[in-house]
Amino acid sequence: MEVFLIPVGAARYELYFEPGADEAIEDEEDGTWFRGLRRQFSEILREAENERHRRHHDVAEPVSQGWAGRTKRRILRWVVEQIAEQRLLWHLRRTASVDVQAPSDLDPAQAARIIREGLQRDADRHLRWLAVHAVGLAFAIVLIPIPGPNLIGYYFTFTVVSHFLSMRGARRGLRAVTWLVTPNPALAELRQALELGPPARERHVHDIAARLRLQHLATFFERVAVPTA
Repeated sequence: MEVFLIPVGAARYELYFEPGADEAIEDEEDGTWFRGLRRQFSEILREAENERHRRHHDVAEPVSQGWAGRTKRRILRWVVEQIAEQRLLWHLRRTASVDVQAPSDLDPAQAARIIREGLQRDADRHLRWLAVHAVGLAFAIVLIPIPGPNLIGYYFTFTVVSHFLSMRGARRGLRAVTWLVTPNPALAELRQALELGPPARERHVHDIAARLRLQHLATFFERVAVPTA
């Protein structure tokens, strides 16, 4: 498994991961206490993947199904974004070692420390949000007898399971995964993009992304490293 430590600020870094094109976006969790939620979660992921495919290929939106249909599609678009952000942590649950490509101007020991600190923050953050969203899911269960789509339950089913899986992935990354840091000069060059204006930055990042063969790096960098007005 290959991961990239991306410079996104003067002293900020983010782990970046692109799975293979044929890689499943989730796998089954054995023996968990929320097996029923996992089945619903899997269905939401399949719907989100269909939504991502439709948007990527500019397929026309289906005929409006009222506010419920429009709200569900908005939730699915948000789910697509969450999948991209949490996919790395989900994969860490099934990984024994990770090859981390880090900027060549960053000491490997410092890179390892940055990774561990980031994983600890992720583990703590997802634990907090799991507790909050579990309360929301309990409220949504009360709404099941009410006629109509339970969009609140749909939303909280995804968030509870995704925060749980992300927390487990971050904890395993801290305790069981072997991280092998490899210096990469291209990532050191990426740091220079932070000082460039929009047109030059875009060209610079796209060039580095092409060399690294990372299809979505430019989008990730623009979203995470570039402040919004």
